[in-house]
Order: sequence, then C-alpha cells, then structure tokens
Amino acid sequence: QVQLVDSGGGLVQPGGSLRLSCAASGNIFSINVMGWYRQAPGKQRAMVAMISSGGSTNYADSMKGRFTISRDNAKNTVYLQMNSLKPEDTAVYYCNLVQKSNAYWGQGTQVTVSS
Repeated sequence: QVQLVDSGGGLVQPGGSLRLSCAASGNIFSINVMGWYRQAPGKQRAMVAMISSGGSTNYADSMKGRFTISRDNAKNTVYLQMNSLKPEDTAVYYCNLVQKSNAYWGQGTQVTVSS
C-alpha cells in the first residue's frame, strides 16, 4: 500500500508564490512517476506537472516558466514551486504517484489566489 500526504496550500495574492510538498510512504518502488494535478470548481482534474524517478519532467503548457517540479528520491517527496500565481490557478492540488501501472492520490491541498 502507498500513502501520499500533500501540503503547502493556502491563500496567496496574485503574483505571489507557494511551494507544495508531497511525501509518499509505504511500498514505494525505485522506478515511478510522481506529479501534481489540480481541480478547479466545475472543472475536471488536470495534469500540472510530472517528474520521473530519473528526473525527466513534463509540464502543462500554462504552467511552463511559472511552476517547477522537483523531487527528493531519498525522501520519496515531490515538490511544486509555484511562482507568479494567477487567480485562475485557484484549485485543489493533488499529488499523484504511478508505479507498476497503479496510481495513488494524495488528499489534496487548497490553493487560493486572490487579492
């Protein structure tokens, strides 16, 4: 079994920054992909960024240049540094881990961008 605990959300003004963290525990394999998704009210959950255990990254187009995903394999932790936040970034952000064709999710952390 795998557990993901994501944290770091909050209220921030437009143009501000936040750093999300997600710690994975349990039966973690050395080869996996971790990532972040988000879901705004009335919208489907969408990919924000992903990073493989080897360090390869992939971003949604609207996040390129503003968000940076990173990971610490020794801690089984993934981070999402979010800069230049916009009101449209407001959503619940979910951590995701995929290994051996199984997907696991964190409980979600709310990010609200508002003045």
